[in-house]
Amino acid sequence: MNADGRRTEDALELLSAPAEWELPPGRHLHYKDILMQQIDQDLGHAPAPAPRRRLTRPAVLVPLASTVLAGALAVTLTVAGGHGPAPTDRTATGSARARSASVTLNRIAVAAMTSDATPVRDDQFVYVRSLTVENKGTFEGPVELGAPHTVETWTSQDPGPLKTLGWMRESGKDAVMPDETIPIESTDAVPAGIDHPTYAWLSSLPTDPDALLTLLRRDVRVSDGESREQAVFSLIGDLLSQTLMPPRNAAALYKAAARIPGVKEIPDAVDVAGRHGIAITREDASSATRDEWIFDKRSLAFLGARGFITHDKQKGITSDTLTGSTAVLRCAVVDRHGGKSAGTDN
Repeated sequence: MNADGRRTEDALELLSAPAEWELPPGRHLHYKDILMQQIDQDLGHAPAPAPRRRLTRPAVLVPLASTVLAGALAVTLTVAGGHGPAPTDRTATGSARARSASVTLNRIAVAAMTSDATPVRDDQFVYVRSLTVENKGTFEGPVELGAPHTVETWTSQDPGPLKTLGWMRESGKDAVMPDETIPIESTDAVPAGIDHPTYAWLSSLPTDPDALLTLLRRDVRVSDGESREQAVFSLIGDLLSQTLMPPRNAAALYKAAARIPGVKEIPDAVDVAGRHGIAITREDASSATRDEWIFDKRSLAFLGARGFITHDKQKGITSDTLTGSTAVLRCAVVDRHGGKSAGTDN
């Protein structure tokens, strides 16, 4: 049996297993799209739609860069024993938490402006390694978090249009197709832009936060059951967590996020690696979800992200239930994809 045949057989086995993948309403698991595309290609079916780049949504893989604020920097850590949500202080009034979020996001923007960043060439890749935990429960059943596992991505900086946007590899318990480097593909060729955010494209975005927010609101794709404001918030989180960008553009994104209605601050939150930090969060009544971005309390560096379902009558969920969490371990610029040397902490 050739490699494609083995990959298809593995994918079919995974997709037919009792435990199915799930995200809060309107979300998509990037690797399920990849598996389905591979099955279609191997079996000669019609091509699947182009995957959305919601790689950071905990599952947000909420796939991915701890160094948006500090350039390419390796972060070494010890994984904590648990990966459930940490207690959060939700007692402050909504208006006070909103004001605090605005202040904190502007502080993070200032930190971003003072950081150094090495430009990424079009022939290079942005490499990110993260620790991720995802919901492995059945679609109809309760949330059941799987084991934390490692996800590596190599995002191409070629402006394209490209059909292969990058590469990814998962390892550890509950990883999909463990230790196999697989392409992140699109049926249609994708040029640099929201679905293919290269360093050069990001550097071309407006640095005025109001102009940037207007552009994102215009161009963002809104999932079923999701508000446009939440779609923009999620998009900004994806861009900040999955890419490297010039400091001025990172700062503009944080300032734009501060202008989104409903954005609040939580004084203490923990990522899947057990690191505590300040969280910027937004709850979306339309999709019954809440996203968090977690930052180091001192350096204000991006640590990771978490996703929650806030309520679901069918599943008996009446309060925040963690559906996924991601901790960024390393981000760097590399000349090729798939190399094991890129995954070594400094």
